[in-house]
Amino acid sequence: MQMSIVIAPDSFKGSLTSAQVAEAMAKGVTRVLPQADLTLVPLSDGGEGLVDSLVVASGGRLLEFAVTGPLGTPVTAKMGLMGDGQTAVIEMAQASGLILVPENERNPLVTTTFGTGELIKKALELGCNHLIIGIGGSATNDGGMGMAQALGFRFFDDQGEPLGPGGGELARLARIDASDKDPRLADVQIEVACDVNNPLTGPQGAAHIYGPQKGATPEMVEFLDAALARYDRILQSDLGQDVGKVPGAGAAGGLGAGLMALLEGRLVSGIELVLDVLDFDKKTKGSNLVLTGEGKFDAQSAFGKVPMGVAHRARALGVPVVVVAGSVLPSAEILHGEGVTAYFSILNQPMSLDDAMINGAQLIEHQVAEVVRLFSAVNEK
Repeated sequence: MQMSIVIAPDSFKGSLTSAQVAEAMAKGVTRVLPQADLTLVPLSDGGEGLVDSLVVASGGRLLEFAVTGPLGTPVTAKMGLMGDGQTAVIEMAQASGLILVPENERNPLVTTTFGTGELIKKALELGCNHLIIGIGGSATNDGGMGMAQALGFRFFDDQGEPLGPGGGELARLARIDASDKDPRLADVQIEVACDVNNPLTGPQGAAHIYGPQKGATPEMVEFLDAALARYDRILQSDLGQDVGKVPGAGAAGGLGAGLMALLEGRLVSGIELVLDVLDFDKKTKGSNLVLTGEGKFDAQSAFGKVPMGVAHRARALGVPVVVVAGSVLPSAEILHGEGVTAYFSILNQPMSLDDAMINGAQLIEHQVAEVVRLFSAVNEK
Protein backbone atom coordinates (compact mmCIF):
# COMPACT_ATOMS: atom_id res chain seq x y z
CA MET A 1 0.00 0.00 0.00
CA GLN A 2 1.32 3.42 -0.95
CA MET A 3 1.32 5.69 2.08
CA SER A 4 -0.06 9.22 1.86
CA ILE A 5 1.58 11.50 4.42
CA VAL A 6 1.02 15.19 5.13
CA ILE A 7 4.01 17.04 6.61
CA ALA A 8 2.88 20.20 8.39
CA PRO A 9 5.38 21.53 10.96
CA ASP A 10 6.07 24.89 12.55
CA SER A 11 9.59 26.31 12.59
CA PHE A 12 12.13 25.22 15.19
CA LYS A 13 12.80 28.76 16.33
CA GLY A 14 16.43 29.82 16.17
CA SER A 15 17.34 26.68 14.23
CA LEU A 16 15.19 25.92 11.18
CA THR A 17 12.33 27.55 9.29
CA SER A 18 9.11 25.57 8.90
CA ALA A 19 10.03 24.90 5.26
CA GLN A 20 13.41 23.50 6.33
CA VAL A 21 11.76 21.34 8.98
CA ALA A 22 9.31 20.01 6.40
CA GLU A 23 12.15 19.13 4.02
CA ALA A 24 14.03 17.31 6.77
CA MET A 25 10.88 15.36 7.67
CA ALA A 26 10.34 14.48 4.03
CA LYS A 27 13.87 13.08 3.80
CA GLY A 28 13.18 10.95 6.84
CA VAL A 29 10.02 9.55 5.29
CA THR A 30 11.61 8.75 1.95
CA ARG A 31 14.47 6.93 3.67
CA VAL A 32 11.93 4.31 4.68
CA LEU A 33 9.15 4.79 2.11
CA PRO A 34 10.67 6.15 -1.11
CA GLN A 35 7.36 5.80 -2.94
CA ALA A 36 5.28 7.61 -0.32
CA ASP A 37 2.92 10.32 -1.53
CA LEU A 38 4.05 13.40 0.41
CA THR A 39 2.28 16.74 0.82
CA LEU A 40 4.43 19.41 2.45
CA VAL A 41 2.58 22.22 4.21
CA PRO A 42 5.05 24.38 6.20
CA LEU A 43 3.08 26.31 8.80
CA SER A 44 3.13 29.30 11.12
CA ASP A 45 0.79 30.20 13.97
CA GLY A 46 0.78 33.83 12.88
CA GLY A 47 4.17 34.82 14.26
CA GLU A 48 7.57 34.09 12.78
CA GLY A 49 7.32 32.41 9.39
CA LEU A 50 3.82 33.61 8.50
CA VAL A 51 4.96 35.40 5.35
CA ASP A 52 7.11 32.54 4.10
CA SER A 53 4.46 29.93 4.87
CA LEU A 54 1.62 31.60 2.99
CA VAL A 55 3.70 32.94 0.11
CA VAL A 56 5.37 29.63 -0.67
CA ALA A 57 2.12 27.66 -0.42
CA SER A 58 0.22 30.07 -2.67
CA GLY A 59 2.92 30.53 -5.31
CA GLY A 60 3.30 34.17 -4.39
CA ARG A 61 6.38 36.34 -4.06
CA LEU A 62 8.39 38.09 -1.39
CA LEU A 63 8.94 41.84 -1.50
CA GLU A 64 11.32 43.97 0.55
CA PHE A 65 10.89 47.58 1.60
CA ALA A 66 12.84 50.12 3.63
CA VAL A 67 10.60 51.21 6.52
CA THR A 68 10.90 52.92 9.88
CA GLY A 69 12.13 50.56 12.57
CA PRO A 70 10.93 50.54 16.18
CA LEU A 71 13.58 53.06 17.23
CA GLY A 72 12.91 55.37 14.29
CA THR A 73 15.89 54.25 12.22
CA PRO A 74 15.45 52.57 8.81
CA VAL A 75 15.15 48.78 8.58
CA THR A 76 14.52 46.43 5.68
CA ALA A 77 11.28 44.49 6.08
CA LYS A 78 9.85 41.78 3.87
CA MET A 79 6.20 41.43 2.95
CA GLY A 80 4.45 38.67 1.06
CA LEU A 81 2.17 38.98 -1.93
CA MET A 82 0.16 35.79 -2.27
CA GLY A 83 -0.46 34.04 -5.55
CA ASP A 84 -3.86 35.72 -6.05
CA GLY A 85 -2.08 39.07 -6.37
CA GLN A 86 -4.67 40.64 -4.05
CA THR A 87 -3.60 39.40 -0.62
CA ALA A 88 -0.64 40.85 1.27
CA VAL A 89 0.90 39.03 4.22
CA ILE A 90 2.62 41.18 6.83
CA GLU A 91 4.54 40.22 9.97
CA MET A 92 4.64 43.26 12.22
CA ALA A 93 7.88 41.95 13.71
CA GLN A 94 9.57 42.56 10.37
CA ALA A 95 9.13 46.30 10.87
CA SER A 96 8.46 46.75 14.59
CA GLY A 97 9.84 43.63 16.22
CA LEU A 98 11.79 43.12 19.42
CA ILE A 99 14.50 41.35 17.45
CA LEU A 100 15.30 44.69 15.77
CA VAL A 101 16.19 46.40 19.06
CA PRO A 102 19.46 45.70 20.89
CA GLU A 103 18.78 44.55 24.43
CA ASN A 104 20.37 47.64 25.98
CA GLU A 105 18.16 49.95 23.89
CA ARG A 106 14.78 48.38 24.59
CA ASN A 107 12.31 50.98 25.82
CA PRO A 108 8.57 50.70 25.08
CA LEU A 109 8.11 54.36 26.02
CA VAL A 110 9.70 55.30 22.68
CA THR A 111 9.40 52.32 20.30
CA THR A 112 6.90 52.75 17.49
CA THR A 113 4.77 50.67 15.11
CA PHE A 114 5.16 53.32 12.38
CA GLY A 115 7.00 50.86 10.11
CA THR A 116 4.12 48.38 10.32
CA GLY A 117 1.84 51.13 9.05
CA GLU A 118 4.27 51.79 6.22
CA LEU A 119 4.06 48.12 5.20
CA ILE A 120 0.26 48.36 5.19
CA LYS A 121 0.54 51.45 3.00
CA LYS A 122 2.82 49.56 0.59
CA ALA A 123 0.19 46.83 0.33
CA LEU A 124 -2.46 49.44 -0.51
CA GLU A 125 -0.17 50.88 -3.19
CA LEU A 126 0.07 47.39 -4.71
CA GLY A 127 -3.71 47.32 -5.00
CA CYS A 128 -4.26 44.64 -2.34
CA ASN A 129 -7.79 44.31 -0.98
CA HIS A 130 -7.03 41.66 1.64
CA LEU A 131 -4.38 41.95 4.34
CA ILE A 132 -3.26 39.19 6.69
CA ILE A 133 -1.23 40.65 9.54
CA GLY A 134 0.67 38.60 12.11
CA ILE A 135 1.29 40.57 15.29
CA GLY A 136 3.69 38.44 17.34
CA GLY A 137 7.13 39.51 18.55
CA SER A 138 6.64 43.25 18.97
CA ALA A 139 9.05 45.73 20.55
CA THR A 140 6.26 48.24 21.09
CA ASN A 141 3.59 49.38 23.52
CA ASP A 142 2.03 52.23 21.53
CA GLY A 143 -1.42 50.74 20.94
CA GLY A 144 -0.84 50.86 17.20
CA MET A 145 -0.62 54.67 17.23
CA GLY A 146 2.53 54.66 15.11
CA MET A 147 0.93 52.30 12.61
CA ALA A 148 -2.06 54.64 12.35
CA GLN A 149 0.13 57.76 12.03
CA ALA A 150 1.77 56.22 8.97
CA LEU A 151 -1.71 55.84 7.45
CA GLY A 152 -2.85 59.42 8.02
CA PHE A 153 -4.41 59.33 11.47
CA ARG A 154 -3.41 62.24 13.71
CA PHE A 155 -3.06 62.21 17.48
CA PHE A 156 -3.02 65.44 19.53
CA ASP A 157 -2.49 66.53 23.11
CA ASP A 158 -4.75 69.01 24.93
CA GLN A 159 -2.76 71.93 23.48
CA GLY A 160 -3.38 70.75 19.94
CA GLU A 161 0.20 69.58 19.51
CA PRO A 162 0.77 66.32 17.59
CA LEU A 163 2.08 63.37 19.55
CA GLY A 164 5.48 61.91 18.81
CA PRO A 165 6.41 58.22 18.61
CA GLY A 166 6.15 55.66 21.39
CA GLY A 167 3.78 54.35 24.01
CA GLY A 168 4.83 57.04 26.47
CA GLU A 169 3.24 59.72 24.28
CA LEU A 170 -0.21 58.20 24.80
CA ALA A 171 -0.16 59.66 28.32
CA ARG A 172 -0.65 63.09 26.65
CA LEU A 173 -3.36 61.98 24.21
CA ALA A 174 -6.44 64.23 24.10
CA ARG A 175 -7.85 63.78 20.59
CA ILE A 176 -7.72 61.43 17.60
CA ASP A 177 -8.42 62.82 14.14
CA ALA A 178 -9.22 60.24 11.45
CA SER A 179 -10.26 62.73 8.76
CA ASP A 180 -7.03 62.30 6.76
CA LYS A 181 -6.73 58.51 7.00
CA ASP A 182 -5.80 56.72 3.79
CA PRO A 183 -9.12 56.40 1.88
CA ARG A 184 -8.06 53.05 0.42
CA LEU A 185 -8.53 51.48 3.86
CA ALA A 186 -12.29 51.56 3.29
CA ASP A 187 -12.00 48.86 0.62
CA VAL A 188 -9.67 46.47 2.42
CA GLN A 189 -10.45 43.38 4.49
CA ILE A 190 -7.94 43.00 7.33
CA GLU A 191 -7.47 39.76 9.24
CA VAL A 192 -5.16 39.84 12.24
CA ALA A 193 -3.44 36.61 13.26
CA CYS A 194 -3.47 36.74 17.05
CA ASP A 195 -3.12 33.91 19.54
CA VAL A 196 -3.15 35.71 22.88
CA ASN A 197 -6.25 36.74 24.81
CA ASN A 198 -4.89 39.68 26.80
CA PRO A 199 -7.06 42.78 27.16
CA LEU A 200 -5.55 46.18 26.49
CA THR A 201 -5.03 47.21 30.12
CA GLY A 202 -4.97 45.90 33.68
CA PRO A 203 -3.00 43.10 35.35
CA GLN A 204 -3.28 40.90 32.26
CA GLY A 205 -2.90 43.74 29.79
CA ALA A 206 -0.23 44.70 27.29
CA ALA A 207 2.03 46.67 29.63
CA HIS A 208 1.93 44.36 32.65
CA ILE A 209 2.36 41.05 30.80
CA TYR A 210 4.65 41.99 27.93
CA GLY A 211 6.19 45.33 28.92
CA PRO A 212 9.07 43.89 30.99
CA GLN A 213 10.43 41.79 28.12
CA LYS A 214 10.44 44.96 26.01
CA GLY A 215 12.58 46.82 28.53
CA ALA A 216 9.96 48.31 30.85
CA THR A 217 10.81 48.83 34.53
CA PRO A 218 8.02 48.35 37.11
CA GLU A 219 7.48 52.13 37.12
CA MET A 220 7.30 52.21 33.33
CA VAL A 221 4.77 49.36 33.33
CA GLU A 222 2.39 51.38 35.52
CA PHE A 223 2.90 54.50 33.39
CA LEU A 224 2.30 52.63 30.14
CA ASP A 225 -0.79 50.89 31.49
CA ALA A 226 -2.28 54.25 32.47
CA ALA A 227 -1.38 55.66 29.04
CA LEU A 228 -3.16 52.78 27.29
CA ALA A 229 -6.20 53.28 29.54
CA ARG A 230 -6.30 56.91 28.39
CA TYR A 231 -5.99 55.74 24.77
CA ASP A 232 -8.87 53.31 25.33
CA ARG A 233 -11.12 56.10 26.65
CA ILE A 234 -10.37 58.37 23.69
CA LEU A 235 -10.92 55.59 21.17
CA GLN A 236 -14.39 55.34 22.69
CA SER A 237 -15.13 59.07 22.90
CA ASP A 238 -13.68 60.15 19.53
CA LEU A 239 -14.27 57.10 17.34
CA GLY A 240 -16.99 55.17 19.17
CA GLN A 241 -14.73 52.11 19.38
CA ASP A 242 -14.88 50.15 22.64
CA VAL A 243 -12.25 47.43 22.13
CA GLY A 244 -10.13 47.54 25.28
CA LYS A 245 -11.65 44.44 26.86
CA VAL A 246 -11.78 42.39 23.66
CA PRO A 247 -9.51 39.32 24.00
CA GLY A 248 -6.37 40.07 22.01
CA ALA A 249 -6.64 43.86 22.29
CA GLY A 250 -3.42 43.83 24.29
CA ALA A 251 -1.50 41.79 21.73
CA ALA A 252 1.71 43.38 20.40
CA GLY A 253 1.62 46.22 22.90
CA GLY A 254 -1.97 47.10 22.06
CA LEU A 255 -1.58 46.86 18.29
CA GLY A 256 -4.48 44.43 18.42
CA ALA A 257 -6.70 47.21 19.78
CA GLY A 258 -5.38 49.69 17.23
CA LEU A 259 -6.04 47.42 14.28
CA MET A 260 -9.57 46.71 15.47
CA ALA A 261 -10.52 50.25 16.41
CA LEU A 262 -8.73 52.22 13.70
CA LEU A 263 -8.62 49.86 10.70
CA GLU A 264 -11.65 47.64 11.45
CA GLY A 265 -9.40 44.60 11.54
CA ARG A 266 -10.74 41.24 12.68
CA LEU A 267 -8.70 39.27 15.21
CA VAL A 268 -8.59 35.56 14.45
CA SER A 269 -6.62 32.53 15.63
CA GLY A 270 -3.35 32.56 13.75
CA ILE A 271 -3.08 28.84 13.17
CA GLU A 272 -6.76 28.51 12.19
CA LEU A 273 -6.36 31.33 9.69
CA VAL A 274 -3.25 29.76 8.18
CA LEU A 275 -4.83 26.31 7.97
CA ASP A 276 -7.88 27.76 6.21
CA VAL A 277 -5.84 29.82 3.75
CA LEU A 278 -3.68 26.79 2.90
CA ASP A 279 -6.74 24.52 2.50
CA PHE A 280 -5.27 22.10 5.03
CA ASP A 281 -8.41 19.98 5.44
CA LYS A 282 -8.63 19.24 1.72
CA LYS A 283 -4.96 18.29 1.59
CA THR A 284 -5.26 16.03 4.63
CA LYS A 285 -8.53 14.22 4.01
CA GLY A 286 -7.88 10.57 3.17
CA SER A 287 -4.22 10.65 4.22
CA ASN A 288 -2.67 7.89 6.32
CA LEU A 289 -0.63 10.10 8.63
CA VAL A 290 0.16 13.71 9.52
CA LEU A 291 3.59 14.67 10.80
CA THR A 292 3.95 17.97 12.62
CA GLY A 293 6.35 19.52 15.10
CA GLU A 294 7.86 22.54 16.80
CA GLY A 295 10.97 23.41 18.76
CA LYS A 296 9.47 22.93 22.23
CA PHE A 297 6.42 20.76 22.87
CA ASP A 298 4.69 21.05 26.23
CA ALA A 299 1.34 21.93 27.80
CA GLN A 300 1.60 25.48 26.39
CA SER A 301 1.40 23.99 22.91
CA ALA A 302 -2.33 23.59 23.50
CA PHE A 303 -2.80 27.37 23.27
CA GLY A 304 -2.91 28.28 19.62
CA LYS A 305 0.28 26.54 18.56
CA VAL A 306 0.79 24.75 15.26
CA PRO A 307 0.75 21.12 16.51
CA MET A 308 -2.56 21.63 18.29
CA GLY A 309 -4.20 23.32 15.33
CA VAL A 310 -3.02 20.48 13.10
CA ALA A 311 -4.10 17.81 15.60
CA HIS A 312 -7.61 19.22 15.99
CA ARG A 313 -8.15 19.37 12.22
CA ALA A 314 -6.67 15.93 11.59
CA ARG A 315 -8.66 14.33 14.42
CA ALA A 316 -11.88 15.60 12.84
CA LEU A 317 -10.79 13.89 9.60
CA GLY A 318 -9.82 10.64 11.35
CA VAL A 319 -6.12 10.94 10.51
CA PRO A 320 -3.47 10.11 13.17
CA VAL A 321 -0.97 12.82 14.09
CA VAL A 322 2.61 12.38 15.27
CA VAL A 323 4.55 15.31 16.71
CA VAL A 324 8.34 15.40 16.32
CA ALA A 325 9.78 18.18 18.47
CA GLY A 326 13.13 19.57 19.53
CA SER A 327 12.34 19.03 23.19
CA VAL A 328 9.37 17.42 24.91
CA LEU A 329 8.39 18.29 28.47
CA PRO A 330 6.45 15.93 30.78
CA SER A 331 3.43 18.26 30.68
CA ALA A 332 2.97 17.35 27.00
CA GLU A 333 1.17 14.18 28.10
CA ILE A 334 -2.11 16.06 28.42
CA LEU A 335 -2.03 16.72 24.68
CA HIS A 336 -2.91 13.14 23.83
CA GLY A 337 -6.47 14.20 24.59
CA GLU A 338 -6.25 16.98 22.01
CA GLY A 339 -5.75 14.74 19.00
CA VAL A 340 -2.03 13.98 19.21
CA THR A 341 -1.51 10.26 18.65
CA ALA A 342 2.12 10.26 19.80
CA TYR A 343 5.06 12.61 20.22
CA PHE A 344 8.83 12.19 20.08
CA SER A 345 11.89 14.32 20.74
CA ILE A 346 14.65 14.50 18.16
CA LEU A 347 17.27 14.23 20.93
CA ASN A 348 18.72 10.73 20.62
CA GLN A 349 21.59 11.19 23.08
CA PRO A 350 22.77 13.73 25.67
CA MET A 351 23.75 16.93 23.89
CA SER A 352 23.89 20.68 24.38
CA LEU A 353 21.21 22.99 23.06
CA ASP A 354 23.73 24.44 20.62
CA ASP A 355 24.53 20.99 19.22
CA ALA A 356 20.82 20.16 18.90
CA MET A 357 20.15 23.39 17.03
CA ILE A 358 23.15 23.05 14.73
CA ASN A 359 22.27 19.45 13.84
CA GLY A 360 18.50 19.95 13.88
CA ALA A 361 17.82 18.87 10.30
CA GLN A 362 19.73 15.59 10.61
CA LEU A 363 18.13 14.82 13.98
CA ILE A 364 14.66 15.45 12.59
CA GLU A 365 15.33 13.28 9.55
CA HIS A 366 16.55 10.40 11.73
CA GLN A 367 13.65 10.54 14.18
CA VAL A 368 11.02 10.79 11.46
CA ALA A 369 12.54 7.79 9.70
CA GLU A 370 12.14 5.74 12.88
CA VAL A 371 8.56 6.95 13.40
CA VAL A 372 7.60 6.05 9.85
CA ARG A 373 9.37 2.67 10.09
CA LEU A 374 7.21 1.77 13.08
CA PHE A 375 4.02 3.23 11.64
CA SER A 376 4.37 1.44 8.31
CA ALA A 377 5.18 -1.87 10.01
CA VAL A 378 2.04 -1.67 12.13
CA ASN A 379 -0.12 -0.75 9.14
CA GLU A 380 1.18 -3.60 6.99
CA LYS A 381 -0.39 -6.13 9.35
